[in-house]
Amino acid sequence: MAEQRRDQRGERDAREGVRDVPERWGRGVSTEVAHAWEALVATARRTVADGLVVGTSGNVSVRVGDTVLVTPSGVPYDRLRPEDVTGVDLDGRQVLGTLVPTSELPMHLAIHRTTDARAVVHTHAVHATAVSTLVPELPAIHYMAGALGGPVRVAPYATYGSEELAENMLHALADRTACLLQNHGTMAYGGTLDQAYDRTAQLEWMCRLWLTASSVPGLSPTLLSSQQLAEAGDKLRGYGQRQ
Repeated sequence: MAEQRRDQRGERDAREGVRDVPERWGRGVSTEVAHAWEALVATARRTVADGLVVGTSGNVSVRVGDTVLVTPSGVPYDRLRPEDVTGVDLDGRQVLGTLVPTSELPMHLAIHRTTDARAVVHTHAVHATAVSTLVPELPAIHYMAGALGGPVRVAPYATYGSEELAENMLHALADRTACLLQNHGTMAYGGTLDQAYDRTAQLEWMCRLWLTASSVPGLSPTLLSSQQLAEAGDKLRGYGQRQ
């Protein structure tokens, strides 16, 4: 009888996708969630290694079904373990883990609820944050802005972690996949963690480029027109290898 119960439990776990998850992950964690958490932690660590954040600033999320996995608040990324998996539903109710989710959860949920995003990356990148204090929109210094949907807007300042900031961000993200947050940092999303991260890195690079070009005394950088950006954006949509 006990063996039969074990067999039935094994069949149920297989259907639910939890059979191959090591015990340290805890109950109710599917293989898909486990793999997504590992990728999320790797991305968070990459933001530190590449100098886009300092310490525990910035945060990352990835959506698996109706669950949004997020980095927890105030925990150094190099200390995150499988048992630290943290997840909420789309209303912000915690459904996985015991660690407190990132304080920027309202921004992440706003993006996951209103776009087709599967992953979101938020950083305090130096050059991007500097630009956010200078202009209401990143000048069209490079055609890669077309890959983000057009000129990158700056969301007006609001206290971190607030619903007001999330609302300001959504306005700045209209028809865009990345924006700047005034006196704060960057937000970017994508269909994968790699895509969200790459958009973040491109935005930081463009901000650095504009700051560098505009710092030459007596000269102003040449900027692209809206038509040139649109043409570049159309071409970039077909860029790379076809699957």
